[in-house]
Amino acid sequence: MAGRVITVAQQKGGSGKTTLAAHLAIGFRARGLTVALVDLDPQGSLGRWFMTRVEATPEACEGLDFATSSAWGISYECRKLSAANDIVIIDTPPKADSDLRPALRVADLVVVPVSVSHVDLWATEGVLDLANREGRDTLLVMNRTRSGTRLGAEVTEAATKLGAEVAQASLAHRVGYAEALGKGLCAQEGARTPARDEVAALVSEVAERLGLG
Repeated sequence: MAGRVITVAQQKGGSGKTTLAAHLAIGFRARGLTVALVDLDPQGSLGRWFMTRVEATPEACEGLDFATSSAWGISYECRKLSAANDIVIIDTPPKADSDLRPALRVADLVVVPVSVSHVDLWATEGVLDLANREGRDTLLVMNRTRSGTRLGAEVTEAATKLGAEVAQASLAHRVGYAEALGKGLCAQEGARTPARDEVAALVSEVAERLGLG
């Protein structure tokens, strides 16, 4: 059986796509699944994270694969990687146009991070429209949340009205996420922290959506 493909997409830059892709990858590895990461973004942030991980803790890269691809080559890359891995996670550039469609087309699930702002939510509509045109299942993930704020509640409520499912799990606004990425790690690695529970809950939810629960 071919591996499941997750495409992480969002039109607005700085929404946390790379953070989400890396943390999902390590979360699935913790469940004993093999994972391949594909960096479609010319900025190459996911690739930098992966190479930092290889250099700093090569033993932590067991069961992880990595590739870069162009939009037109993603279908071939996914066929190859999904034949050898349980999960393939694609990190996309911040755009919502025809260049993004091939990455949506190969996805079993499109995960859309939404930082808690109305501007980020507005940018989400373009991605959802493209995913719907391709007939792809979508899951919005609230990112950089702040507990108890009115804005957070407003944006989450508005997100539910876009016609896409909003994940029950979310990632809070924590410095630990960025600090870990800079070291080639993820926030759930090491000491028990709230971030570990957040990521584990999200991975469980995504796994269930993919029929891997």
